[in-house]
Amino acid sequence: IPSMYCFLFPAKNVLFIMADDLRTTLGCYGDPLVKTPNIDQLASKSQVFLNAFAQQAVCGPSRTSMLTSRRPDTTRLYDFYSYWRVAAGNYTTLPQYFKSQGYTTMSVGKVFHPGIASNYTDDYPYSWSVPPYHPPSFRYEKEKMCKGAGGGLHANLLCAVDVAEQPGGTLPDLESAAEAVRLLRGLGDDGDDGPFFLAVGFHKPHIPFRIPQEYLSLYPLDQMSLAPDPEVPEGLPSVAYNPWMDLRLREDVMALNTSFPYGPIPKDFQLRIRQHYYAAVSYLDAQVGRLLTALDDSRLADDTMVVFSSDHGWSLGEHGEWAKYSNFDVATQVPLMFYVPGVTFFPDWLQPGTIFPFVDVFGRSEHRFKAGHVVRNVVELVDVFPTVSYMAGLDAPEPCPLVSFKEELCTEGDNLAYTFGRLERGKDDEDIAFSQYPRPADVPQVNSDLPLLANIKVMGYSLRSWDYRYTLWLGFDPNTFKANVTDVHAGELYMLADDPLQDHNLYRRSDHRHMLRKTSGLRQVSSSLPLKPHS
Repeated sequence: IPSMYCFLFPAKNVLFIMADDLRTTLGCYGDPLVKTPNIDQLASKSQVFLNAFAQQAVCGPSRTSMLTSRRPDTTRLYDFYSYWRVAAGNYTTLPQYFKSQGYTTMSVGKVFHPGIASNYTDDYPYSWSVPPYHPPSFRYEKEKMCKGAGGGLHANLLCAVDVAEQPGGTLPDLESAAEAVRLLRGLGDDGDDGPFFLAVGFHKPHIPFRIPQEYLSLYPLDQMSLAPDPEVPEGLPSVAYNPWMDLRLREDVMALNTSFPYGPIPKDFQLRIRQHYYAAVSYLDAQVGRLLTALDDSRLADDTMVVFSSDHGWSLGEHGEWAKYSNFDVATQVPLMFYVPGVTFFPDWLQPGTIFPFVDVFGRSEHRFKAGHVVRNVVELVDVFPTVSYMAGLDAPEPCPLVSFKEELCTEGDNLAYTFGRLERGKDDEDIAFSQYPRPADVPQVNSDLPLLANIKVMGYSLRSWDYRYTLWLGFDPNTFKANVTDVHAGELYMLADDPLQDHNLYRRSDHRHMLRKTSGLRQVSSSLPLKPHS
């Protein structure tokens, strides 16, 4: 049970910060190269979950899953082209629940995935008290905005820019940060106007890497290195491979004439991709720092919970893969941290001071993570909804029944409140994260990364424990949304103590019936699994 403070004086407000395609490339997660002083400062005053995993490594399905606390087989969203309230059930979302409890709920930037997946409204007015804000300059994100060697403009992957030369002299995340700061200042001035839930979604480090060019100077190319395992593993089933089509469609990548699907990107270009990704993360860090400083300046930091996470990770050349679209840790693992005043950090209410001073990433003073409240056991993004609710003093949603399409409010995750204010006693073998990814065929195709629902033929269901990652690729019927557990197309098993990078597939060498039993945690396949007693 967490500190008694959270029962007597729960955090009044919630600032919910989402990044896009951010893996655990952060100082507080042990990356020795990246410069993320503001996020590290937040982590130092938060409870940090070191092994948090998304339910599907692509934006729309992951965000819908996290914000409804339902797994993709319950939201029935595996691509971007259905709205859960129509396709699955009228599920209550995290901000909708807070709104029903008297909170003013606001959305800035990319929180829900835009388009059909959120009914073209970001689920307004169900989830939000006011219409969501989207940065106007985002309209240029997919246009030809990147200067080439001859001065012409291109739709490139690598797109560091002079911000002053961009339309409006700005970029989407600069605009979102400014709007969120404006809202926070107004909320601070309003005093006792009631609690708020402010969600801020940044677009970076999602591609294209259209970022201020000065951030590249933080990562000289001669200091960058390739992924530690840049080759496609010999034992990787072809169905598991992600051919990174979204990169291949960028003009600068197309010019490399890389063969499909496994042809490697030239090493010098790999280094530049990694450089730009790291620079984009530092650019994101600066925007997070602006928000936290505004929270301080508005005298809201001592009664506002701050949640920071991402929708999924992003491969940076590991296993010969780039982008998301897989079940590997690099694609599914996300940062997750909760700052809860009075629980993870104790402000001095008698002598108020600055809790989150802005840290200039270009300055000499680097804030490094001071490990305090950390949880190493495995958790999931479906756990966020019940945990945020409880830590804010609301009732956490009840666990969903096995079939929950008609249940408007329930959770398929766990309330992690019990992990706050106590020391972790060691590994818990029962803590499992479930992820999944669809494929249109057993071999890589141009639509393997993001198949439409009608084209899904195989579903990779993956379990991640403290000790292993175990994946079964099963035949899948998109008309019934059912997997056939007797139709096993391929399997993967990685034992993490000896193989932390997940390069050596032991599936064919192991008796893994006990792991198959654990797959029953996936509600969609549980009724058809041939469960046997553990031998």
